[in-house]
Amino acid sequence: MELSNKFEYAVLSLVALAGCYATGESLQIREIAARQNIPNRYLEEILATLRRGGLIKSIRGIKGGYVLARDPRKMTLLDAFRCIEGLDAGVPDKHSTSTTVETEVIQEMWQDARQAAYSVLEKYTLHDLCEQREKRRQMELMYYI
Repeated sequence: MELSNKFEYAVLSLVALAGCYATGESLQIREIAARQNIPNRYLEEILATLRRGGLIKSIRGIKGGYVLARDPRKMTLLDAFRCIEGLDAGVPDKHSTSTTVETEVIQEMWQDARQAAYSVLEKYTLHDLCEQREKRRQMELMYYI
């Protein structure tokens, strides 16, 4: 199972917003794009999808931008994956013309692999990613001392 660039950019955007959640600060598209090195045009599309999916909110006005719609401790990577890739992402085509025993065995194996991947994505929250990021930053600082 391969994760798309769109999903990766969505997670990077959500992590940037999660870092501002405690202060209630909103981030504008250009700020997120600069922090996470994401092309502006592509980011606009991703943020629109995340907003429609209920993961983020947009705030209008001069101090406007985007904020998370809920606590990063309660938002999993699986939530983001389903929002970006859709609920049926990775589901095999039910209209396959081949129904051999081998095909069924392979489809069952892929279903197990997908379920394992979903379990991992469900295990991690945005808060977990922010904590891991901070730990790595601290390790880098200690390395240079």
